[in-house]
Amino acid sequence: MSLETNVLEFPWRAKYDKQVPFNLTYPEETVDQLFRKTVSKYPESIALIYFNKKLTYGQLGKLVEQLAGELVQLGIKPGDKIALLLANCPQYVIAYYAILAVGAVVVPVNPLSTEPELLHIFRDSQVKAAICLDLLAERLENVRDTMHQAGETHLLQYTYYTSLNEYMPFPLKLLYPLTRKLSPEGKARLKTAKRFKDLLKGNTILKEYPSQKVDVHKDLAVLIYTGGTTGRPKGVMLSHYGLVTNAFQAISWVSMNNKDRLVTVLPVFHGFGMSVCMNAPMFSGASTILIPRFEAKAVLQAIHKHKPTYFAGVPTMYIAMINYPKLKKYSLSSLVGCFVGAAALAPEVKRSFEELTGARLMEGYGLTEGVNALCCNPLHGENKTGSIGIPFPDVNFKIRDIDTGEKDLPPGETGELVIQCPDLMLGYYNRPEETAYALRNGWLYTGDIATMDEEGYFYLVDRKKDMIITGGFNVYPREVEDVLYEHPAVREACVVGVKDGYSGERVVAYVSLKEGATATEQEIISFCRKHLVPYKVPRNVEFRDELPKTAIGKILRRTLREAAAAEAEKSSKEVAATK
Repeated sequence: MSLETNVLEFPWRAKYDKQVPFNLTYPEETVDQLFRKTVSKYPESIALIYFNKKLTYGQLGKLVEQLAGELVQLGIKPGDKIALLLANCPQYVIAYYAILAVGAVVVPVNPLSTEPELLHIFRDSQVKAAICLDLLAERLENVRDTMHQAGETHLLQYTYYTSLNEYMPFPLKLLYPLTRKLSPEGKARLKTAKRFKDLLKGNTILKEYPSQKVDVHKDLAVLIYTGGTTGRPKGVMLSHYGLVTNAFQAISWVSMNNKDRLVTVLPVFHGFGMSVCMNAPMFSGASTILIPRFEAKAVLQAIHKHKPTYFAGVPTMYIAMINYPKLKKYSLSSLVGCFVGAAALAPEVKRSFEELTGARLMEGYGLTEGVNALCCNPLHGENKTGSIGIPFPDVNFKIRDIDTGEKDLPPGETGELVIQCPDLMLGYYNRPEETAYALRNGWLYTGDIATMDEEGYFYLVDRKKDMIITGGFNVYPREVEDVLYEHPAVREACVVGVKDGYSGERVVAYVSLKEGATATEQEIISFCRKHLVPYKVPRNVEFRDELPKTAIGKILRRTLREAAAAEAEKSSKEVAATK
């Protein structure tokens, strides 16, 4: 294909940085095979930095090898699902590649998930084993008891626990006795529990890795749960080939290599963190600086000390760093490029961070159904503020009409964003109808409303779905509404997202109460906290005698969203007037 034809069909390719090819050649190998290649090529290079403790690729590879051997001895077979309920720590990386090495399936789970959420995910995915933080002992064992008492003894047969301080260096390790945060019941559960570190004491050497028999295109590698339009999380099935292609696209975009260091504070149980912040550096021989959770001071200290070249985060992280009171104490000059996604980035935040660091903020777009990042502003070329950038190599974006989804729209017109690429999911686990709706004739229908300019840069306009993005996490209104309806005083409920200068959007609930019932805003919020992870809990609850409805009785979500936006704008003006 000539350059002229390329640019005519794919106008964004004219905007690629010189080092980025239009097409890539992807290895027909599993994720763990590529990891082992890096171990073989760079055994003395630093793979992980965790609270200043360093693990070389050789050391990390040995730990993965040991765990893989023990998993086989344990009876884990290809296709078995193993859940990981861990924050960013070496144990996650070790377990992830070891599970894939034995042909099993990684099920990444948010450690903050509630018992009802865990029950749904474990039952839906048929999880056989789990490796978890010890702080979750009480919650996880309660879930295990519930399933086994229901006769589901084939689920969660094995649970292994580990601590965040397990790989911390001395004396720092002594300052983090994390089990002190456990309840008496949790401590009792943990006393009889199996420990992850015991799995690394075996000497089983695999002569042949079970993953060598995996079909990289068809077999499941990762089953990652995302919110569903029905309000219940649904499993997105990702193949080895999809994971590999997505990581290689990210590597090519910035020419990542073994000289680079990347700060990994985005959770690796999320697609963005898993692909861009773990697989990409592990395949390229770069160093990964693991940080369990975001705190501006901890991230600034890590950048100052370890001098990373790349950082990936969501807008709230950049806002927090810019506004950190003692920011001037830290040098951020080592940064070359910073990925940003999951929510819209305010122009002033982008400008401030770039002026502060000299690095380029590359706003992008991705979704779990495509592993993650599929589109990004160039590192060196034209970077358009407000745009999600241009598609990666081998990724094709089109804007199609909203009504039929079949007509391609020209630049400047608004429609649904549809995607074609080798990264696409295999489908939704046990959800053939939802899979057929999302994947049509080789295209993924994203549900996002977007537009493309004449040069091939894309812009998100709205969301066809009612999903709320707060702090980089997806919240589906129905999931929150289902919890609200469980409150004995609630008659009707509707949840919307309202623009927020810090988190992108905040969750707001509109509620009408049953006749004669009473409840306060704080009571409703406290109730939600018992059933939802923190970012899904409504920040505000507004009470109405009646919620607006259509003629057929459907609650008018748009009307409430507009009312919430108007109220937020009014409050903002009142605050501004007092300054």
